[in-house]
Amino acid sequence: MAADFAATRAMFQLPDGVIYLDGNSLGPLPRGAAERVASCITGEWGDMLITAWNRAGWIDLPRRLGDRIGRLIGAAPGTVVLGDTLSIKVYQALASALELNPGRRVILSDTGNFPSDLYMADGLVRTLGRGCELRTVAPEAVEAAITPDLAVLMLTEVDYRTGRRHDMARLIAKAHEAGALVVWDLAHSAGAIEVDLAGAKADFAVGCTYKYLNSGPGGPAFIYVAPYLADRVRPALSGWLGHAAPFAFDLDYRPGAGIERMRVGTPPILQMAALEASMDIWDRVEMADVRARSIELSEAFLRGVEAACPTLELASPRDPAARGSQVSFRHPEGYAIMQALIARGVIGDFRAPDILRFGFTPLYTTMEEVEAAVRILTGIMATSAWDRAEFRTRAKVT
Repeated sequence: MAADFAATRAMFQLPDGVIYLDGNSLGPLPRGAAERVASCITGEWGDMLITAWNRAGWIDLPRRLGDRIGRLIGAAPGTVVLGDTLSIKVYQALASALELNPGRRVILSDTGNFPSDLYMADGLVRTLGRGCELRTVAPEAVEAAITPDLAVLMLTEVDYRTGRRHDMARLIAKAHEAGALVVWDLAHSAGAIEVDLAGAKADFAVGCTYKYLNSGPGGPAFIYVAPYLADRVRPALSGWLGHAAPFAFDLDYRPGAGIERMRVGTPPILQMAALEASMDIWDRVEMADVRARSIELSEAFLRGVEAACPTLELASPRDPAARGSQVSFRHPEGYAIMQALIARGVIGDFRAPDILRFGFTPLYTTMEEVEAAVRILTGIMATSAWDRAEFRTRAKVT
């Protein structure tokens, strides 16, 4: 059966008078999350105390949720685990991939990658020394830059600014042909587009859960390791919960079996409880339906804005198959325009230096909201309503 997006929308708390087009940055609150977290606090932490690790199954929650996310990203059961932050998972995956390719020293990424990923790669390179190198090229030049000296290709599948989408299967095949491993960041893919990690023969993938997956601010990240590597990787961050027997308290590290070894520290149980409530909604839909609806919504927005706002320049690929679930436009006064939109109840966001970014999330965004957002943006541009001092004052978070 086709997804019932009216039903899924009713399962989110959405403020009256607000059109929310920023779920690609922070997903809204699932209505079931407050009750689930409250139950975790009072019925589990409160009543069970430390026994909840066993009685409430806290210790296995990272794997159970990993399997539920795995369904959305084409990953087999037992290949995804949650915990820690996305930056930590990037570091973990990248360090492990480098160690698996000991004769090589080069990490390749692109200039459209999320800066934190590049920061983590640069930090790892500086820590390792021994001739390791981070190379970055323009997104369009990645394929040509895959050379025989490459150890690891590290890419974010969907560009956080423009929504430009890399061809995952093609680049993995090219990298493997050159003898390199590949690490994918799925921050703007998981819950946004169809992903087939197993089919594309991905080696590693990481992603966050607070965007399209709606786990709340600071929600835990996930990591995927291909089955053929799962018992070979040696975690650079060898935390106690990645140990083969965490409660043996051995002084020497022995990695756990398979994906378990990619666990590091104590998982954020309350945040994972919120994620469980969101996954109850995701369990009702198929990614093919979500993707099809995403394209309908984003195409309607793109057409409407281009027809009515000629001073906004499309920054995203025009072909919906070549972008994620967002549409971005450029304007020299992008920040002020976005603040004017937010003041009128349309929440998107701004990315320096000049990008207005709009996310399309079918679980709760309607076509009527998209059409209303176009009308409001058109009015702001036609009257220069953004040209006010209060809209130019930049807050810490943009």
